[in-house]
Amino acid sequence: MDERNRMRAADADREATAERLRAALAEGRLDLGEYDDRLRQAYGAKTYGELDELLTDLPGPRPAESSLPAPRVPGKSRVADRDQAAVSARNAWLLGVWGPWLKVALILTAIWFVSQLGEGEFEVDDYWPIWVLGPWGAVVLYQTIQGLAHGAPEKDVERRRRKQVEREARRQAKRELPET
Repeated sequence: MDERNRMRAADADREATAERLRAALAEGRLDLGEYDDRLRQAYGAKTYGELDELLTDLPGPRPAESSLPAPRVPGKSRVADRDQAAVSARNAWLLGVWGPWLKVALILTAIWFVSQLGEGEFEVDDYWPIWVLGPWGAVVLYQTIQGLAHGAPEKDVERRRRKQVEREARRQAKRELPET
């Protein structure tokens, strides 16, 4: 058991612990402040031992039982699911970074196109939107490279997950407030 406590935990283990903490909050076993503290510790935990400490005073399956790997479904790979989730997170982050630039590029290009139709001739040399899109695109490209190098898509997913957990905790706390 001591060897297991020193093993590094995975995101799935942190999520399982967070789910157990949510259930304990819903059952009234934890107050909102204690839940918040334990949830932060759960998402910051590096080992099984750190996760297990958060659950030792709560009923339910023992921590060693809860962190056993899920049975494998034939034809389904957890690695493939994780890779797919990472690709989806990266694509969503890239869309968030490049989306405003793309919208403005489409609008300015449409305006330029209509103005060229009005003149009766197309001169690519007169593509004036480049003066806006070029420098802005260079800045967004730099942000993209830096963000991908420093794990911004993963951090964004984690930030959204934490916000969702906080919203659920606030909703649960509001439901538990006595009506006056």
